Amino acid sequence: MNIKKMTMVCGLVLSALAAPSWAGNAAESKVLINIGGHEVPVVAGGLYDRYRSNPPLSVIAAEAPDVDLSWFKGLKKEKADIGFESYSPNFYYKNSKITAVFTADIGRLRELMPEKILKEVQPLQVWPGRGVVALTAYTYQYCDNDSYNEISLSIVTNKPGKSSFGPFTLLGQSSSGDFWGYVLKLPVNTELARVRGVVGYNLPKWLTGIEYKESDKAVSFVVNDSETGKVDFVFEGKKLSDLSHKAEVVKGSFTNLDKEGQLTYGYALSRQLSYASSTSSDSVDLKLNDGSFSAYLKSLKMGKMLKYEYVPEFQSALYAPKSLSDFFTKQ
Repeated sequence: MNIKKMTMVCGLVLSALAAPSWAGNAAESKVLINIGGHEVPVVAGGLYDRYRSNPPLSVIAAEAPDVDLSWFKGLKKEKADIGFESYSPNFYYKNSKITAVFTADIGRLRELMPEKILKEVQPLQVWPGRGVVALTAYTYQYCDNDSYNEISLSIVTNKPGKSSFGPFTLLGQSSSGDFWGYVLKLPVNTELARVRGVVGYNLPKWLTGIEYKESDKAVSFVVNDSETGKVDFVFEGKKLSDLSHKAEVVKGSFTNLDKEGQLTYGYALSRQLSYASSTSSDSVDLKLNDGSFSAYLKSLKMGKMLKYEYVPEFQSALYAPKSLSDFFTKQ
C-alpha cells in the first residue's frame, strides 16, 4: 500500500473513532471530498458535506432547536480562499472546553518561536525566567466542520506593536478579554479538522485519538500518541459549581507564519454562555506518560498553575488568517 493510500485509510479509521455527531450515530458512513488537494473523509450528509462551511442558520435551527443562534445572526460570513474555497468566519454552535494556565521556562519558550515572530511578539515574562502557556481541551459538539475534539498548547504573548509589561500585560489581557498567543501544538481527532487547519490556517495540527469523558465531578480528555496509539496524557478538570451565565464575548488572537514564511494573524471570537474559574491547583489533574506530546510538555518545565477555566457552554467564530501588515494598518 503506498503512502497516499495508507494516509487516507488511517484518516478514515481515526475519523470513525472521533467524537459522535450531533445525531449521536457513531457508525455514520463517510464520503471523500477534496480539500486543497487532499482526499478527506467527512460524515455523509453532515453539515460539511452539504454546505462546505456555509450552512444557513435556518438549517441549524431546525437540526438543533435548543441552540441559541442570536449571536451568529449578527456575524457575516464571506467567501475566502485559504488554499481552498471556504467561508470566514467558521461557526461553532455548541461546544465546551477546559483551560489550565501554567508558568513555563521562558528560555525554552523563546527557542520554540520562529525568529521572525519573536521580532513582533514575545512570551510574557511573569517573573524572572518564567513565561506562561495555556493548555486547552475543546469538544466541538456541533459546528460547520461537524464535530471533533481538539487540544491546544499556546505560548501567551504580548499584542503585536505593544510593549510587554509581563504580569501587568497578562492581567490587562485577562480583564479586557483580548488574548494573544503563539500556537505550539494542536492535535485533533478528525481528518477534516486536521486538513482544514493545516492547509487553511497553517496550524500545527495532526490526527490522533482524543476521547472526551464526563463524570458528575469532572471532565477529562484522554489523548493518544499518534505513533503508538497508547495513551499519551490525560487532562482532567473539575466541574466548578459557581458558574456565571452572563454571556461574555472574549477574543483569542495568534501570530503565525504562512507557507511562504510571511507573518500572519488570526483570531476567534468566543461567546461564553456558562463559565467559572479557579486558582486552586486541585482543580486540574494532568497525567503525563511517555508519548511525544508528554515529552514536549515536560521540556517546557511547567510550574505553578496560575488559573483554571471551566467553560461547559460556549459558541465561537473563527476568522481566516490575514497578513500581519493588515493588522497594523487597522491600528
